[in-house]
Amino acid sequence: MMSSGNDSNVTLWVKSELFSYGALPIAPHPRLTFNNIKKIVIYAKNKGESCFPKISYSVWRHIACNKLLLTEDLAWMYFHTCHLFSEDLSPVERMEWDQEMSNCSTKQERDQLKSRVKVNTLKFVLYLYVQQIHKVSLKASLVAGDEWPTTRSSSPDLDGTGRSTPRGNKTLDDHSHLVYIQSNMHEILELLVDPESYNRNNPSESLVSIQALSAISFLIAGSIDKCKSLLPIQDIAVLQTVQHRTGYSKPYFIQILTKQSFTLRPLQLWIKDCLVQNMFGISACIASGRRLSWAGAGEEKDVKSETKKRGKIATNAHVVPKEHIKGNKIIIMSQVSKQTIGRSSNTLENSSVKIHRCHYSYLYLLSPLRSVTIEKCRSTTIVLGPVETTIYLSHCEKVTLIAPCRNIMISGSTLCNLYTLTPNRPVILGGNDTLLLAPYHTFYPSIEDHMNKVGIGNSKNLWDQPLCVGPDHKDEGPVWELLPVSEFFTFNIPFEVEGTTTSIPGGLPNKYQKAVTQRQKQIDSWQKTVKDAGLNKQQRKEFQELVESRFHVWLAETNYKRELDSLVVPPPSTTT
Repeated sequence: MMSSGNDSNVTLWVKSELFSYGALPIAPHPRLTFNNIKKIVIYAKNKGESCFPKISYSVWRHIACNKLLLTEDLAWMYFHTCHLFSEDLSPVERMEWDQEMSNCSTKQERDQLKSRVKVNTLKFVLYLYVQQIHKVSLKASLVAGDEWPTTRSSSPDLDGTGRSTPRGNKTLDDHSHLVYIQSNMHEILELLVDPESYNRNNPSESLVSIQALSAISFLIAGSIDKCKSLLPIQDIAVLQTVQHRTGYSKPYFIQILTKQSFTLRPLQLWIKDCLVQNMFGISACIASGRRLSWAGAGEEKDVKSETKKRGKIATNAHVVPKEHIKGNKIIIMSQVSKQTIGRSSNTLENSSVKIHRCHYSYLYLLSPLRSVTIEKCRSTTIVLGPVETTIYLSHCEKVTLIAPCRNIMISGSTLCNLYTLTPNRPVILGGNDTLLLAPYHTFYPSIEDHMNKVGIGNSKNLWDQPLCVGPDHKDEGPVWELLPVSEFFTFNIPFEVEGTTTSIPGGLPNKYQKAVTQRQKQIDSWQKTVKDAGLNKQQRKEFQELVESRFHVWLAETNYKRELDSLVVPPPSTTT
């Protein structure tokens, strides 16, 4: 048993990943309450080994659809999202499961495959409870002085100005995560109490087993050496130097059935006392992150030099322990304006990227990524390497996103075009308008190698089957549509990258491929017509000048000239 370190060295913090990409940024289903979530634990325990310590999707579907009245689509989305963040599957295992799902030809076959999926029961109930962070509270709104109930955040914006935003985003708000856990720690621990150990007369004296406490490591991380290394909370709680504060009860040999456990009240007080703001969160990265000097270009030539504002790019990669990179290594890109940035690097690989307030720019992040948030961006094209977990597009306007990803969520965005390769249905939340969905339509030479690293194959792409969640969706007036075939063009990435991929992973859907083929035939026909016209040297020169002149006019009218001019940048780096 570890005994190093003392109580004053213990630091705990709330992990941001589950809140940022697991909690849907909408009010939770009205039946997804503490009491109902508690009943899931009791139900699972009573069912025995079929539901505890792991619960299957078939059992959860029965509870969700028949007891809580959730739709089957929403029930599966909750379950597979929790599975993504709680179960440590290898990339190969994830791709094999996607392949099996794509081979299913009927709903019955798909349901049978889903029924085999299991997640840790206690982690799942914590995941469901986390959805409450976006619950609209009239009481909290009145205390805050808001005229109407709101989920507004008052934390500093990513630009460090400290201004609260009318459409603040709790998914990026480390402080909101901390306050939520601190305010609700008693209920969180109650969810983990074994029903047989629950003290009805004095709930604070109930016992939390060490196995149950290990589920909290899903939400909370810890360290005893100033974050040089990380330890699970249950390992810290049994250290000899802290046992007197955690309410730890050591089992005795004469009591064979006695488990290692903690008394609820002292455990709760110890956790709350040790909790600090996320050591690897957005706020910490803004305050003490390392500035990245990524080459960029493309500022307007006629803009006065004093009005140019260089974007801020920073990372915490230098302080994150190597064995805990996933979910902790962050790169922030804020206020990049009228620039083109192309990058493929070790620093970027497996990072959680936050793209914030970027305008009129072209961003190419061509590495395998852990997760990506794109917030409050305008008139920007973003091309990403494959994203292992989730892309969250929030409050954006006229953004073109091109990416393979496991999940994608869109909230509060308008006039955005999404070209995706995803094995799960895109989740369209509230506040969106005029979203165009299209198939993934580009490649770079190393993309398939990157896809293999994060477990995203090309056998299954549900880009055109969005799941609309929330009260403001109407069948007669959808906020999304599929990109018309007549407007579809493939996309070329203007950088040289080493690799073997020479075509779009998985190819294009038939109708889009036919349009591309037909358009190429028209180009070939035009070139043949010019060739057969029999123009002399002078005529060919005049004709070429006319075409180039018209082409430059078209470039200026469509704004593509600025895009081409901005490409005078070094190729993506492969070092930092």
